[in-house]
Amino acid sequence: MKNAAKALLNRVEFPVLLAGLVIAGGLWAFEELMEVARATTPHAFDTEILLAFRQAGQPTIPIGPPWLEGAMRDITSLGSSSVLVLITAATIIYLLLIRRPATALLMFVAVAGGQVLSSLLKAGVDRPRPELVSHLVNETSLSFPSGHAMLSAVTYLTLGSLAARFLPGRTTKVYVLFLAVLTTVLVGVSRIYLGVHWPSDVLAGWCAGFAWAMLCWLVARLLQRRKAVSEEPD
Repeated sequence: MKNAAKALLNRVEFPVLLAGLVIAGGLWAFEELMEVARATTPHAFDTEILLAFRQAGQPTIPIGPPWLEGAMRDITSLGSSSVLVLITAATIIYLLLIRRPATALLMFVAVAGGQVLSSLLKAGVDRPRPELVSHLVNETSLSFPSGHAMLSAVTYLTLGSLAARFLPGRTTKVYVLFLAVLTTVLVGVSRIYLGVHWPSDVLAGWCAGFAWAMLCWLVARLLQRRKAVSEEPD
């Protein structure tokens, strides 16, 4: 039994194993956070963190210097539907211009599928926006999971993984993937700072987004192995 398990591990590459762990961990964490979202009263975890982004006793005034609020609005726009659609469309057009239709299709499926999944999850949980603090931007959709956090994870991680395939050297690949993760994290934090999401909404968005992005990456890797997506540009 041990020999069989060892042989299986030897056949599975580390990136594939890591992606599988990310998917499994993301799904497990999302399920746990969904229980928090469905509770009749906000969890202490949510309220304490949300209030930590406001001045003590003043839930309408965010912490930090005056310019920080504007900066957070700018950062949160990186996860908006209009910006993500623009980035995705520009990427798909570029891939088509360099004759990478299969990769362009994967990019479209990853982002569009993430959007559909986010909408379905929001409707399924039906959690309202937090009213504990004032909203610094106007939002009308449901709260759980954070669409900004989830779709920024899907879009930027997919872009990062695609870019890493064409970049030379491990350092540049790690740098691009780090930027993708950093952008995703900053977008999620901005949603909490602006008071339009509970922290559990953002965590759930990250979990779902990372899991979906890793699943799409595994599919792309499988197709690449089958020569549906080539490793080198034409």
